[in-house]
Amino acid sequence: MTSTDSIGAAAGQVPPGLRGVAVTSTRIGDVRGDEGFYHYSRYSAVDLARTRTFDDVWFLFVHGRLPDAGEAAEFAAATAERRALPDAVAAQLPAIADACGPDLLAGLRTALSLLGPQHGMRPLWDDPAAGTRDAATVCAATPTVLAALHRLRHGLDPVGPRTDLSSAANWLWMLDGAEPAPAHVRALDAYLVATVDHGFNASTFTARVVASTGADVASCVVAALGAFAGPLHGGAPDRALESLDAIDRDAGGSPERWVADRLAAGMRIMGFGHAVYRGPDPRSALLREVAAELGGPLPARAADVERRVAATLAELRPDHPLFANVEFHAGVVMEGCGIPRSMFTPTFAVSRVVGWCAHVLEQAAQRRLIRPSAVYDGPPPPEPVPARGR
Repeated sequence: MTSTDSIGAAAGQVPPGLRGVAVTSTRIGDVRGDEGFYHYSRYSAVDLARTRTFDDVWFLFVHGRLPDAGEAAEFAAATAERRALPDAVAAQLPAIADACGPDLLAGLRTALSLLGPQHGMRPLWDDPAAGTRDAATVCAATPTVLAALHRLRHGLDPVGPRTDLSSAANWLWMLDGAEPAPAHVRALDAYLVATVDHGFNASTFTARVVASTGADVASCVVAALGAFAGPLHGGAPDRALESLDAIDRDAGGSPERWVADRLAAGMRIMGFGHAVYRGPDPRSALLREVAAELGGPLPARAADVERRVAATLAELRPDHPLFANVEFHAGVVMEGCGIPRSMFTPTFAVSRVVGWCAHVLEQAAQRRLIRPSAVYDGPPPPEPVPARGR
């Protein structure tokens, strides 16, 4: 926090949700909300999603540059070797799936809490090189855990990871055990790249706070997952797609009526609006294109609903227009790839864990504890302590 921000805080002018308060510097990327633009390192995130694989962007987040063909193959092979789970962790997955039920993020938190000690993960400040290896292990193992929990919940045996597949293809393989279609792999790559990082959102900031204590990588990611699980953060892709169902079910197929009814009831319009973007969300435009390339009736239906909802919101709330955010078309893309709706948010986590780990390592390298202050606004102290009554 700058000295100016500190003065504002001391005067009681703390912005709600710390909006606009810069807490540190980063070389990972940035979101320029007023411009409708975000980037990873020196590259437009949207351009990367259109032209590169998730594994290439994972390399970028680790090394700060994009790989050549040889480096990409070597990196993909190295990370793929880390997908398998230790026997002690794999043995606990049936019990975790039974205990956590449909809350797969809770199951993932439990599994990663076991994974850290099994891999001997130590505090980040002890050995930076080990932290890099631990981050690769957490990122590679996360999809394996989530896919296994999903299948176990449905009475199916887990499908083991394959080292000959890309990260996107392997995720689709582990979900249903079928050879993934190239079009689905490409669409999923675009989604994963588009969502791997997005500035200092709640989960990323949480990961960095924990990393600033020197905690191990698994602990940092478990904490980030706790923030990510909140309905205002990572839990929206499936609910945004459910909005399409609700329009048909509750509003006779009329997006205009559905929006008006929800606004009148004081309810949020899921899939619309963003905390940073004041205009269109660039991720939404990208994923609309990706969905259209997959084909089928759903992308066209979603695009029509998006247009009509945005127009209705502009008419009913001209002082506060809302645009489709990443969740709206993300659900359409994932459904087009054959991913069950219950796995939309876990798929988001498969992507975002790479961004979290990049932030964790960057924060740990600063070796500085994040310890902000708060503005006290309770009754003025000190008051005499009352005697205890009989």
